[in-house]
Amino acid sequence: MESCWERPLIVQSDRTVLLEANHRRFQEVRDRLSAFAELVKCPDHIHTYRITSLSMWNAAAAGMSGKEIVEVLTDNSKFPLPLSLEQEIEKTVSRYGQLRLKPRGQKVVLTSRDGELLSEVARLPSVRRRAEPMADGSLLFARDQRGPIKQELIKYGYPVDDRAGYTQGEPLPLQLRNPSRSGAEFVLRDYQKRAVEAFYRNGSPEGGNGVLVLPCGAGKTIVGLAALERVGRAALILAPNTTSVRQWIRELLDKTDLSEEQVGEYTGSLKEVKPVTVATYQILTHRASQEEPFTHMELFHRRDWGLILYDEVHLLPAPVFRATADLQARRRLGLTATLVREDGREEDVFSLIGPKIYDVPWKELEEKGWIAGASCTEIRTPMAREHRHIYAEAGKRKKYRIAAENPDKLNVLESILQRHEEDQVLVIGQYLSQLKQIAERLDAPLITGKTGQQQRERLYRRFRKGEISVLVVSKVANFAVDLPDARVAVQISGTFGSRQEEAQRLGRILRPKKGENQSHFYHIVTRNTVDQDYALNRQLFLVEQGYRYTIVDAEQWELI
Repeated sequence: MESCWERPLIVQSDRTVLLEANHRRFQEVRDRLSAFAELVKCPDHIHTYRITSLSMWNAAAAGMSGKEIVEVLTDNSKFPLPLSLEQEIEKTVSRYGQLRLKPRGQKVVLTSRDGELLSEVARLPSVRRRAEPMADGSLLFARDQRGPIKQELIKYGYPVDDRAGYTQGEPLPLQLRNPSRSGAEFVLRDYQKRAVEAFYRNGSPEGGNGVLVLPCGAGKTIVGLAALERVGRAALILAPNTTSVRQWIRELLDKTDLSEEQVGEYTGSLKEVKPVTVATYQILTHRASQEEPFTHMELFHRRDWGLILYDEVHLLPAPVFRATADLQARRRLGLTATLVREDGREEDVFSLIGPKIYDVPWKELEEKGWIAGASCTEIRTPMAREHRHIYAEAGKRKKYRIAAENPDKLNVLESILQRHEEDQVLVIGQYLSQLKQIAERLDAPLITGKTGQQQRERLYRRFRKGEISVLVVSKVANFAVDLPDARVAVQISGTFGSRQEEAQRLGRILRPKKGENQSHFYHIVTRNTVDQDYALNRQLFLVEQGYRYTIVDAEQWELI
């Protein structure tokens, strides 16, 4: 029988939770805790989590009750939970769904079993100017207010359960192929089927909106295709860049019975609007000047879409949020590897796209062989004295660039490449001058934002064929680059402490591998600088998913 002192958690009244990283039940408790709490920091021995309102509402949307959250904490805490915290958790979780939107004629109505709550909400200035009070206490809104009112009420602390239904959109029957058009066997995996059903819910108003969180390499695009099949309506798919748009189109034509005449590309170089149209976020946010309207935002209204699919939804730009607020009568599906947004707009994703409705741990898929195993190593590199003096006198922002571009990193990079000379390697960085120097030193091709689309695709194709063993890439390769044989990624510099970028870069090498299903992710950082500090923050999401970073000094690395 385990005593209280042997349990792994310390739960504090400010919603902070401390988890012992060396505890024998660490992995089990971490997985349960991650369902409703966010990892804040993870030094070697103690991991710090924070329970937020949004993390609890996402858990509630996935079916978890406040009582279950309290039980997880109580069963694993060294000390009794403060009664006030128990009450706060159960109260916060219960707020999800207390307010509900339903259809009423050509409008939508906000209802609640709690009449006092409705009266309180009706007095909010942002609600009062939009609502028409009804005799039964409910509040009537024009349909175009459906998104804005949800945004307002989540700020007030009451996320709305939206069951106002959807317009059907143009019919578009389609079927997934087995085998695919290329001749490969193609069957949905169990977790992909569960993800689609979690979204569609047999076409009921309870389904049709939400975010599916799946690791890179787990087949998010395949889940999207299956969702299109279930909905069976015209669809607009939004993706981060032209490379990912064309990858979507290749998958649509290969794995469904859609013809080329039914699938359109809407990018900077081509403007097609077809029953399934795939566009970039960039083209939607294009405008001639800050004073001009967005040139292509009317794409949202060019057809009677039955589904809007947001790939890499954590990258959704602010103008597309505004457009999405008007699209609440369309089914909306977000796909992502991480809900982390560096701009803090997770609440807007929750309100306008939908809550997290399905999440599968990365390690679970690794154990089943659906994605490659990954060993993560942080190599801490010294900085020469002359650079250290420049670093000491620089401002904070300049400090990071000096540390990130530390020339001594190149020696470590070459050592890694020697160790993996039989593998295909991606070298990923932030700063173009650094990447150009690396490409020249390694005599390797370089892909940046300035590389033309045809040249990019030619280099990616050569890398897939094994004609290129080392490819140097900027942040343009963070997303939707299908390089299944890449086994090693070396991160030489990054976007400050970006957790989402770390996850996406690891994701470049997680596709299942032939033979040993194992990949290697290296992050070279400059020791005792802000580069090292940012690295700790970048790793948070992956540590939460169960990955452990081995940390070594460059001098030790050379000897291993």
